[in-house]
Amino acid sequence: MSPSNHGANGTHAGPKHHLLSVLVENKAGVLARVASLFARRGYNIYSLAVAPTDDERLSRITIVADAESAPLEQVVKQLHKLINVIKISELDPTDAVEQELMLCTVSADAATRTQILELCAIYGAKIIDVGHADVTISASEVPSRLDDLEDLLRPFGIVMVQRTGRVALPKLDRSALR
Repeated sequence: MSPSNHGANGTHAGPKHHLLSVLVENKAGVLARVASLFARRGYNIYSLAVAPTDDERLSRITIVADAESAPLEQVVKQLHKLINVIKISELDPTDAVEQELMLCTVSADAATRTQILELCAIYGAKIIDVGHADVTISASEVPSRLDDLEDLLRPFGIVMVQRTGRVALPKLDRSALR
């Protein structure tokens, strides 16, 4: 479950996180310096994803950080001071597209495989490995939908689950050209 979207009783709460997209030089040690800024300020990072962009000299780091710890302005100011940081954007979840990947191995005997296949179809998930007593599912979705799928798979018996963390970009402008 994503701690930023799930309440203690399992209900979905409003966003309690900051979503940052940080464009950096693709060099060794940059990720460590960025993450250490959050640690020094006492911010919990819920999710951290990094990969090169279409320009191999640059990487994009997507950070989901605790919004209730403190205001984020100081961390952003410190990030701007790092020589390898090119651009920082705080993304409003309502103005961003987000995806996360989940791999989940679930107990699946002959009696339950059909139900699991139906859940996969509803959530756009794929079964990517099949064993005698288990199946491994791959799903790429918005984090809240993965939370829901994980909750629905839990009664079958989750053997293992791994989630990548969010990646996000701003939504595209849909206004008409003039």
